[in-house]
Amino acid sequence: MYITLITASVVTVLSLSREDCFADIVLMVNVGECNDSRNFGSVKSFLKQLASVLDIDIDYIRVGLVIYSTNVGTVINLTDHSTVLSLQSAISLLNYSAGTGSSTNTAAALAYVRTTMLTSAAGDRINVPNTVVVVTDGKSNNFSATVVSRL
Repeated sequence: MYITLITASVVTVLSLSREDCFADIVLMVNVGECNDSRNFGSVKSFLKQLASVLDIDIDYIRVGLVIYSTNVGTVINLTDHSTVLSLQSAISLLNYSAGTGSSTNTAAALAYVRTTMLTSAAGDRINVPNTVVVVTDGKSNNFSATVVSRL
């Protein structure tokens, strides 16, 4: 999984002062290549570390999470967790079975994020920038559909 490239850019974006940093962030995490619980544990560890650098607060930065592979699995909506510790606890409780399969259906996950996660019902705010961070093995099972589904 190519996750180290994402870390540096997220940290750079989040070096702004709190007053300037409003964001609705959805982490879209592919677990298709996590073929055992140890690998999935590494993914969860990365997500918890990423959460630790975010200034999560219901008024400033909201974070949602989608786990996917063949299908979209576990979802954490943007308003489900208003602190870093709360989000990290939820990540710790994720099960590998969420969204499992051997496929990388990035198109379906992007469509889900666009039509379901980035809505007011899921906590998205109209006046705040949306950011979707895709963590994947980089091999969408349907490149054409993924290009069409991009946000």
